[in-house]
Amino acid sequence: MPLMPKRVKFRKSARGVLRGNAHRGNTVSYGEFGLQSLESGWLSAESIEAGRITATHSVRGEGRLFIRVFPHKSITAIPAETRMGKGKGEPEYWAAVVKPGMILYEIGGLPEAAARDALARVAYKMPFRCRFVTRRPSVG
Repeated sequence: MPLMPKRVKFRKSARGVLRGNAHRGNTVSYGEFGLQSLESGWLSAESIEAGRITATHSVRGEGRLFIRVFPHKSITAIPAETRMGKGKGEPEYWAAVVKPGMILYEIGGLPEAAARDALARVAYKMPFRCRFVTRRPSVG
């Protein structure tokens, strides 16, 4: 079953503007290695699930996978060949708003080579460019 909110205050949301870099959720917090987005866009619930399945297949029970994004935004669409002026369309799918620098997935408890391989497979499923990042050592 795809990810979606249990309940929302409003079914339909405004499109919004994807501008600027991520200020929150831009550091590796839970695991040792992460997958960081380099572009902005909408990440559908289906894409998040596809990445989760790919990561769990490549990890094979070792280590732990953390998903750092959740699809809170409803994306609407109007049926094809519909005339103008009939209002906003019905919700088609749910998506997460992703900005450059946001950590999408994290992996812990694996050697770096295995984590790099797993996250490379996940990055192939993403609709924008991503890069492999590691946790920064804590200062002091």
